[in-house]
Parts: sequence; C-alpha cells; structure tokens
Amino acid sequence: MTRVVLASASQGRLRILRQAGIEPVVIVSDVDEDALIASLDPDLPPESVVAKLANAKALSVAAALPDELISDCLVIGCDSMLYLDGALRGKPGSAEVALQQWESMAGSIGHLLTGHALLRLAAGVITDVEGDTGTTIIHFGEPSADELNHYVDSGEPINVAGAFTLDGLGGWFVDRIEGDPSNVIGLSLPLVRRLADQIGLSIFSLRPRNEN
Repeated sequence: MTRVVLASASQGRLRILRQAGIEPVVIVSDVDEDALIASLDPDLPPESVVAKLANAKALSVAAALPDELISDCLVIGCDSMLYLDGALRGKPGSAEVALQQWESMAGSIGHLLTGHALLRLAAGVITDVEGDTGTTIIHFGEPSADELNHYVDSGEPINVAGAFTLDGLGGWFVDRIEGDPSNVIGLSLPLVRRLADQIGLSIFSLRPRNEN
C-alpha cells in the first residue's frame, strides 16, 4: 500500500489523519513562509497564496525523502491562513499580535483557507501533482476582555493560523461554521480524498495505521 507523508509539524493535521485511519510519516519542510509570501504578487488571490505555500512545502519534503519512501508514497503539504477584512492572517507569533487580531475578529465573519498539495511518488520520481484550497466560513463570537486575556495567556492562539483553534480552547469563541470542520483544523479530509482520486489513488489504497 502507498505510504502517506505529512509535510507538516501540525499536531492537528496529524490527529485528523490518525483519526481517519492513517498513520503518516511526518517530515517537516524547511520552507520560509514569510520569505515566500513576500516574493509573491501582492494582487494574488488569497486562495492562491495558501495553495503556493502548500505546494512549496510538499516539494521541499519530496526532495528530501529517504530511499524507503520514494518508491511509493503520497506527500501531503498544507498551509492555513485566515482571510478577514481583506487581509490574510497567519500565526500571530506573539501574545500582543494575537490579542490585536482577536480584537478585530470578535463578532466578525472570516474565511479559513487551507491550501492542499498532493504529490505522488513512484520509483523515485514525482508522477502526479494535484492541489486545491478548501474554504470554511467562521462566525466568531464576542468574548469578553477577561476571556480574551485568559485565552491569550494560555499560549494557544500565538502559534496557530488566525489566532484560534476549533478543536481546542478557541472553540469556546466560535459561534458556528459553514463548511468542512477538518479544513479549519488544517487538513480537509473530503478535499484530500477528491485530490487523491484525481491522482488515481483510493483512500483505501493508503497504508492504514495497523500496517505500520
């Protein structure tokens, strides 16, 4: 069966695949996200920005695969950002920025965009490439100033896309969503299934957890 390689350090993405029956090999890319974004056309649609980031991560990992994987594997690269008020928002990186983001997010509607790139490798070469961006609409609640301070102090929103999670403490402040919840966590299972099918791989041809 084809081995899955997850080109991401995200525990959320890893958890999604594991819960869906797949135990991927995790290899983190060395892509400089900020540098890549700075090199892109500023008029590029936000969906294309996250797609290019996901593709760069997948290619970076594919180029560094060990011999035991390049004979038959599927590399999955992803990148998530929140699109709100005409701007893309990635990981805040600091408590101050996280709090600022939440002050504008509270009571608003944003779009969580996750770019996906799938690369099929067989006999040491990339044979197929597919990619797309998943979009989930997020309706944010209006946490009090005290709640926001406690949330930021927890450290959770500092290093996650858009300064929130759906499956963690941030879930308290998401009133509802429209679309795929797994896309918000960082990897859309329905989208990966469709892209794998376009490559010619069934999800049931991917090596399950009990065969590692």
